[in-house]
Amino acid sequence: MEFEFKNALVTGAAGFIGFHLCQQLLKGDVQITGIDNLSPYYDVGLKKDRLNNILSAPNFKFIKMDMADRSDMQDLFDNNQFDVVVNLAAQAGVRYSIENPYAYVDANLVGFVNILEGCRHSGVKHLVFASSSSVYGANTKMPFSIHHNVDHPVSLYAATKKANELLAHSYGHLYGLCCTGLRFFTVYGPWGRPDMALFLFTKAILEDKPIKVFNHGKMQRDFTYIDDIIEGVIRVMGRLPEPDPAWRGDKPDPGTSYVPYKIYNIGNNNPVELIEFIEVIEKTLKREANKEYLDLQPGDVPATYADVDDLMADVGFKPQTPITTGIQQFVEWYKLYYDIN
Repeated sequence: MEFEFKNALVTGAAGFIGFHLCQQLLKGDVQITGIDNLSPYYDVGLKKDRLNNILSAPNFKFIKMDMADRSDMQDLFDNNQFDVVVNLAAQAGVRYSIENPYAYVDANLVGFVNILEGCRHSGVKHLVFASSSSVYGANTKMPFSIHHNVDHPVSLYAATKKANELLAHSYGHLYGLCCTGLRFFTVYGPWGRPDMALFLFTKAILEDKPIKVFNHGKMQRDFTYIDDIIEGVIRVMGRLPEPDPAWRGDKPDPGTSYVPYKIYNIGNNNPVELIEFIEVIEKTLKREANKEYLDLQPGDVPATYADVDDLMADVGFKPQTPITTGIQQFVEWYKLYYDIN
């Protein structure tokens, strides 16, 4: 497997997406430096087990580091020469941002500025960074398009992700830094996050405990399988964004720019109702869930649906793994990992 870049920094390397990205990149001739602060937001043991799958690779180096630490980040960039940086480290979760806002400021704002500064001063060719479908906030026009205005976030988490996009654009304008932002839509799959619905539901059903079904199961999500996300990320890594010559200041298109900056949605382009998602889990586990129906939670949006036309046009790929396949893969991993017969 050949890649157009030889030296990559992946932040959040012990995280769900970061681990899978490193695992795939390590199949090629790429030197990877992975950093992660191993935050206890969820089970650190799971993060360490992910890392244990890749630590022995000769072209992988792991450094435990907090992106919010300015001097450590400066040292990292001073002592390495990265072709491409993929920023996947973040304080994740919509609901937790209501309880602990400062964690989001430190990781998602301070940490991101440290990444931008490192890229700028060390001549990084391409910064690819994780944004989120949550930036669409109060928008109701479906499917969500990168060409829609996204100025009405409904959670602090979403606001920090929108801020990342704005900060990256300003570095594109000021310093010509090539930046590509990826709005991920509800990522799931093996080695996934324990705070996400699929993990929570699977665990509860297997333990005969009730599951919380928000918005009475009518929530719609564009569930996107991890392998599709990784394929999209890798294709984008090798494609430098170019200024759009048709961009106009009197009719600004939010999806493109006059600077080397681009945003993409990476979603399955096929929203699924939460109750249907649960039914597939039940069929896969051959067990029925005890459901507790609840109202929509603060910070949550009722539906997400990705328009992936730009991703298709530019890199020739769109996610399409059906939830039946993705959930089956997750359940098989879950039973193996937790030694459940």
